[in-house]
Amino acid sequence: MDNSFRRKRILKTLLSLSLVFASLVMISKFKLVDNSIKDDMEVKSMGHAGWCGPECDLYKGKRILKSSLGNYSPPVIGDDLDAPRVTVTNTTASTWDVHVMNCSEDSAVRKNDWFRRLDTRFHQFVLHRHCRYFPMLINHPDKCRNGDVHLLMVVKSVIEQHDRREAVRNTWGREQTIDGKRIKTLFLLGSPTNGKDTKNLQKLIEYEDMIYGDILQWDFMDTFFNLTLKEVNFLKWFDIHCCSAKFIFKGDDDVFVNTNNLLELIRFKTEDRKVLNVFVGDTISKAIPIRNRQSKYYIPKELFDKPYPPYVGGGGFLMSSQLARRLFVVSEALELYPIDDVFLGMCLQKLHLAPEMHPGFRTFGIMKRRVSPMNSEPCFFKNLIVVHKLSPQELLMMWSVVENKELVCAKRTAQ
Repeated sequence: MDNSFRRKRILKTLLSLSLVFASLVMISKFKLVDNSIKDDMEVKSMGHAGWCGPECDLYKGKRILKSSLGNYSPPVIGDDLDAPRVTVTNTTASTWDVHVMNCSEDSAVRKNDWFRRLDTRFHQFVLHRHCRYFPMLINHPDKCRNGDVHLLMVVKSVIEQHDRREAVRNTWGREQTIDGKRIKTLFLLGSPTNGKDTKNLQKLIEYEDMIYGDILQWDFMDTFFNLTLKEVNFLKWFDIHCCSAKFIFKGDDDVFVNTNNLLELIRFKTEDRKVLNVFVGDTISKAIPIRNRQSKYYIPKELFDKPYPPYVGGGGFLMSSQLARRLFVVSEALELYPIDDVFLGMCLQKLHLAPEMHPGFRTFGIMKRRVSPMNSEPCFFKNLIVVHKLSPQELLMMWSVVENKELVCAKRTAQ
């Protein structure tokens, strides 16, 4: 087994080096395409727009294209989430209809007293959260063309995390057919953040997509606050291009997923005729906004000042396509929130639904807040569906062990 791991590590290193070399060779060709595209569009520099200076962490600091995104709603503190159920019509767009963006700030917000009290790290988010849908840089509208996708694996990633995507592709995210159930995979990406070698990184991701054909990329910067943009842009994309898929698993690129157990859960739901409202994961209930300024999930009172609705950990969850389309509809009536999994909880609440807790989803690891031998015990992974926080090496190793047909795990017996 060690030799197998060593060979995989060597192959992965060679692939990464080949991507770098090939991207450098192809940059000149890509530049010709870029120049021809720019000639067809009217471009205004961000410097003239006056909103995305050096301090801007939220959106892509390169250009603004003349147009209007719509979907504007001014910030409202404590918006009422109660609303009637939403029905989905079949009148959806046939193509991605956002080709240009106009993300000038809503300057009227600056006049509010609550905004002046707001922690400055949230200023850009609040000033631009009406910017909901963005142009696509990489698209695969034919991913579900044949209409026979049973399970769509949707993975949040960023450009630099090539090793994580490779590990997912070689394990639970492998496109395959199991017992007649077709599985497809997509990675959701934004654009490189400012200060990085954005042009070369973009060429790398374009070349990676030429090899695998499994990347959706939008023209907004890949930051923590923009994870909610990945949610709403994907829901719109799904509603247009892939609503024939039966189920969606949505997760991070650092999770372990037991694909067979996930399909078994789907089978149970289907046999019980409980497909319409399927939204299953590691549920967090009765949570409140974190006020610790040092926390990644810190939310000031000025932004949100009441308990969160029930939501699932964003590391991994399962939902039906019917519910995904309804979530898309209600999401358009809600203000964007900087924590993506909480935002989906708000959308569920709008539908008068709550997520279902399932013990097989461990998006906080097997043992919370401390290391345990169970975290590296294959039989625990074999009996679970999702486990969060694994490195690419740990994922590859655990997958090979769990998938080993010779692994025998003792069954629990009633006491």
